[in-house]
Amino acid sequence: MSRLTKMVCAPQCNGRCFGRSPRDCCHIECAAGCKGPLDEDCFACRHFNDSGACVPQCPQTLIYNKQTFQMETNPNAKYQYGSICVSQCPTHFVVDGSSCVSVCPPDKTEMERDGQRQCELCSGFCPKVCNGTGAEHRQTVDSSNIDSFINCTKIQGSLHFLVTGIHGDDFKNIPPLDAKKLEVFRTVREITDILNIQSWPKELNNLSVFSSLTTIQGRSLHKRFSLMVIHIPTLTSLGLRSLRYINDGSVYISQNANLCYHHTVNWTQLFRGRRVRVNNLNNNKPFAECGRVCDPLCSDAGCWGPGPDQCLTCRNYSRHGTCVGSCNFLSGDKREFARSDEECVACHSECKPQRGKVSCTGTGADECVACSNLQDGPYCMSSCPAGVLDEHRGLIFKYPNKEGHCEPCHPNCTHGCVGPVFPPAGGYKTLHVNVPLLSCACCLVSLKS
Repeated sequence: MSRLTKMVCAPQCNGRCFGRSPRDCCHIECAAGCKGPLDEDCFACRHFNDSGACVPQCPQTLIYNKQTFQMETNPNAKYQYGSICVSQCPTHFVVDGSSCVSVCPPDKTEMERDGQRQCELCSGFCPKVCNGTGAEHRQTVDSSNIDSFINCTKIQGSLHFLVTGIHGDDFKNIPPLDAKKLEVFRTVREITDILNIQSWPKELNNLSVFSSLTTIQGRSLHKRFSLMVIHIPTLTSLGLRSLRYINDGSVYISQNANLCYHHTVNWTQLFRGRRVRVNNLNNNKPFAECGRVCDPLCSDAGCWGPGPDQCLTCRNYSRHGTCVGSCNFLSGDKREFARSDEECVACHSECKPQRGKVSCTGTGADECVACSNLQDGPYCMSSCPAGVLDEHRGLIFKYPNKEGHCEPCHPNCTHGCVGPVFPPAGGYKTLHVNVPLLSCACCLVSLKS
């Protein structure tokens, strides 16, 4: 019985109708009765309301382009705002896929794009800005504040490592810092002021906890210095493998009795500002006594420590920050190509590894020499498009032919197909899967009487 109309409906109507006839059923998207058969005649919607019409989903942000064989931006897209489809999210909300949300999920960050705030997937850790040290109440990194640096990617200010922070401060009742806690700094990519290390745990022989640090801005300096490493007797190498830019201030690395490899670094390659220079690299372990050289895969620009992952630049190629002799051009489970910067990059997962020749020319699914599975236009695919929207809001279904190329199903197929269908003349009936002469998974086709 239709709850609002208090009318007994025909069995075909799923309990929602506006009359007793089987033709008087409410639209399937109606939730609480209706005044007619259309999706615009509903008293309430089962899923979403799109300008007065009840729909299973709002117009999607991506649609399939039959000419380019790609999913492209839908100019008529709308977003889910509660149970309503809107062309723009309210100004105090952000777009996440096809929805309006108040806060981006943890693995995404809020970005401005095309005049609209959107949630975008983070590359690694999401950006997080944290205050540094140096203020009167926060002079050094210590055991009382170390947890405030968890997941930080940018330090607004400086980082100071002083004796009272590493070994504890009895006057302030602050215990020594556990060396393992310094691992929190592996996410830091940028420091806006200076990095000042005057004390360090004896268990650590390098500064590799800063392996992700790429930039020291030097906006506010300490006695004209932006990088200071002083009097760390256990230090054998710097380990700053990602450091590429020192924008202002000078470098002071001194009185580190066992420090090597710093002599090899081409420091001028890191400097951007006119005032940047290396003031003091003295009183460390003499170069003649180090007896250590950079890995053979490093270029002449030097290295931060032992191994092919500590090179400033590579002699041949690099893969994820580690220098290699060659990319996997012709062998290996995952084939690669080389970018213009000599970085080895994996071919698309749908590219088929080739014997004795390259497997791809780029990262795209349309840059494979051959496909591992199927091909839709120029694109290698794991499966053919099934149920994707086109520009007319119709559903696209394709099937793989004998050559593995995706071909469109007959328009009468409503739930996909396994081959082409050419209906003969005759009446129309609804048929389902496993009909021998037909290829539609669910279809409306013509049959001979």
